[in-house]
Amino acid sequence: MKIHKFEEIWLVIGVAILVISMAITGYQAFAQGMAPPSHKETIDPEKVEETAPFDNPGVYEVGNNKYEVVMTLQAFAFEPSEITVPKGAEVTFIMTSKDVIHGVNVPHTNLNTMVVPGQIQRITQTFNESEEFIMICNEYCGTGHQMMSANIKVEE
Repeated sequence: MKIHKFEEIWLVIGVAILVISMAITGYQAFAQGMAPPSHKETIDPEKVEETAPFDNPGVYEVGNNKYEVVMTLQAFAFEPSEITVPKGAEVTFIMTSKDVIHGVNVPHTNLNTMVVPGQIQRITQTFNESEEFIMICNEYCGTGHQMMSANIKVEE
């Protein structure tokens, strides 16, 4: 079978683009750690309230201007629902869900993640503005979904 010269060129270019794309994606995922977490930290969703640190949700200072917010999510509620941190603090949110998949979003920031039952999600955000933010669930979780929110107050 004879292939036309232009067809052969386009075939080589197409395969080269595929190979290069796969190489770039593989490099980013494995060498730079840009792949999504693969069940690194798991928890029994039926025993969240008995498992540290989720047995005592809240805001904790863990270092110089570094805070951890331990949160549990369940149908229509964030716990804690009121979070206060100082301006410029690096805040790591440690979250898990007790029931269904929830999405966490804080508008006007880069804080946006999914929280899956049985997994522990960590996400870090630095709040550089003194203001109040609203944290919302952006993954439909039931008939009271629109009421699911929490407040983040950033103080001087």
